[in-house]
Amino acid sequence: MIALRKADERGHANHGWLDSYHSFSFADYHDPQHMGYSSLRVINEDYVQPGKGFGTHGHRDMEIITYILEGALEHKDSMGNGSVIRPGDVQRMSAGTGVQHSEFNPSQSEIVHLLQIWIEPNVTGIEPSYEEKHFDAASKRGTPRLIASSDGHDGSVTIHQDASVYAALIDGTERVSHQLAAGRKAYVHVARGKVSVNGKALSAGDALKASDESTLVLDHGIQAEVLLFDLK
Repeated sequence: MIALRKADERGHANHGWLDSYHSFSFADYHDPQHMGYSSLRVINEDYVQPGKGFGTHGHRDMEIITYILEGALEHKDSMGNGSVIRPGDVQRMSAGTGVQHSEFNPSQSEIVHLLQIWIEPNVTGIEPSYEEKHFDAASKRGTPRLIASSDGHDGSVTIHQDASVYAALIDGTERVSHQLAAGRKAYVHVARGKVSVNGKALSAGDALKASDESTLVLDHGIQAEVLLFDLK
């Protein structure tokens, strides 16, 4: 079974310094029909203005993944980590028993465009931890590149959940196929461009939920960048 979630159906909040689109209920946006999908709880598409950002705030018991599309984001946290992440970088923070962090756009001229993703963990009360890795464009070109998994295999960041996250760049005649094991679900989010998923046309910001499907085929891409979540 396949269900579409169109970009213009998402929640939207414009705070001036932050323009954010919510695929699932978040903050002041509440839709009981869209509270998450399996363990996937949040996908926020954020545009942060130059010199602005998220002040220090806390989280508990959540796997937080940041995926940069354009610009740069400066990270600091109570574990002592500090870095600037850019396109191709994937940041994972396991909040566990509690962590304080801030995210800031260090540029004075460029907007930072990112996806903030929350996945509910299968364990709680763990020690907070942090990880970041870079996945270049070549590794995602026309193939699903594993960027997050439960065991960190194939160089992916490690999350505390039975979930795998893939990124792919699809254009022209490139074709990506992903097999789903029995009982698994998938969520496909188009970060930019256009692509077809099992014959369904999707554009930037659109998403697709899949269950009881054995294979997902992504093709007819036009400069598409896609995230695919394989979920329990």
